[in-house]
Amino acid sequence: MIEAVVFDLDGVIIDSEEVWEEVRRGYVAEYGREFLPDTQDRMMGMSTGEWSTHLAEEVGVPRTPEQVAGDVLARMAERYRDDLPLIPGSVEAVRRLGARFTLALASSSARILIDQVLATAGMTDAFAVTLSTEEVPRGKPAPDVYLAAADKLALSPRVCAAVEDSSNGLRSAAAAGMAVIAVPHGVYPPAPDALAGASLVITSLSDLTVTAVESLSNPADRG
Repeated sequence: MIEAVVFDLDGVIIDSEEVWEEVRRGYVAEYGREFLPDTQDRMMGMSTGEWSTHLAEEVGVPRTPEQVAGDVLARMAERYRDDLPLIPGSVEAVRRLGARFTLALASSSARILIDQVLATAGMTDAFAVTLSTEEVPRGKPAPDVYLAAADKLALSPRVCAAVEDSSNGLRSAAAAGMAVIAVPHGVYPPAPDALAGASLVITSLSDLTVTAVESLSNPADRG
């Protein structure tokens, strides 16, 4: 039986990937640089330290990774204060599941952005645990943030379900041993191998119901 649901943030609650891409591309262009062919795909799910290092050391922005992170995060927080790109039905889905399950949030966003999103959306009370990948050793697709969320909830990952959209996020939750619910993003769809690890694939958050979560079986418990 599922006892807790762990939500991703970007691509599940807020439609932020295009905002991230716009902000980071604009920032990189200010220094006369441009994304590498695989930069956007690689950065999806990376922790703050990982993507800022990529932009500084591989894309070539002439700033330290710490400076890059500070610059970009300040711009993102300002955008979220002024115009939060909530995915339709996301707040309702969180509240709906929160009435039945314990909830956690496991995000690749920095703490400053997690807190800003929840404040702007009026959801600071929705999650028992919120974690950023900057607070664990490795970002997604490593399982660290999901394992840490389960640990803070004092639950086995096997009784937790994760709601994810990206390839790295799906891989992270599956590697942690959770039942995975995939909500593929239309603009940035997950890779087939990552999607194959999901216990449930839905096309809309309106399909993310208590009944759907209660019917899940964890792949680790099959057989």
